Amino acid sequence: MRGRPAERSLEKGLTAMNVGSFSSLEASVLVLNKMFLAVHVISVRRAFCLLCKDLAEVVSFEEGAYATYDFTTWQELSEYRSKNFRQAEDDWVRTPTAEIQAPRVIRLLGYDKVPKQTVKFNRRNIFARDHNQCQYCGKKFPTSELSLDHVIPRSQGGGTTWDNIVCACVDCNVRKGGRTPRQANMHLIRKPEKPKRSPMLNAKLTQNKYRSWQSFLDNAYWSVELK
Repeated sequence: MRGRPAERSLEKGLTAMNVGSFSSLEASVLVLNKMFLAVHVISVRRAFCLLCKDLAEVVSFEEGAYATYDFTTWQELSEYRSKNFRQAEDDWVRTPTAEIQAPRVIRLLGYDKVPKQTVKFNRRNIFARDHNQCQYCGKKFPTSELSLDHVIPRSQGGGTTWDNIVCACVDCNVRKGGRTPRQANMHLIRKPEKPKRSPMLNAKLTQNKYRSWQSFLDNAYWSVELK
């Protein structure tokens, strides 16, 4: 099952899956370039498309070593594992004719560009860096109940930068107003700074099912930007 026929067959199967499989398709997959350097994070759905087009291979950690599989051999391994070696943290995608284990890591066969060493400055990454925690009162809130505060107000020359923006609940933000924390007699629970790699990626690593990513991250000096 390879090339365009494989892709059409898989896409047809994906449209007929149960609800549980849909959640598995939205799980995350770490993407490596040809030289095994991480460059991106994508969904399982997108990973399967790349595998079917022979643009990528699965990288699996087994007995202390890494093994690689094309889509056909990954299907065969999935069939064996589904009957003999299922783990609680695994995600499975069920089609009308087969059950395939969702890969955690794939390698692009023809992509050798080196990843950028940047972390995107946006609201999502700021909330993730601060763990959805107000940096003044220390309480955690849903994203919808948090705002962004300039530690040094813009009216006093403060910039919109990693080291001057923090999460703040509405009450603390109103209390602080257009003052510095010292002027408002308030204190930050931690000093804001630019993260070395994506805060969203760090959040993923706290989950057992993504622990196989760790060795690729430990051996690098880059960051992965999540979309």
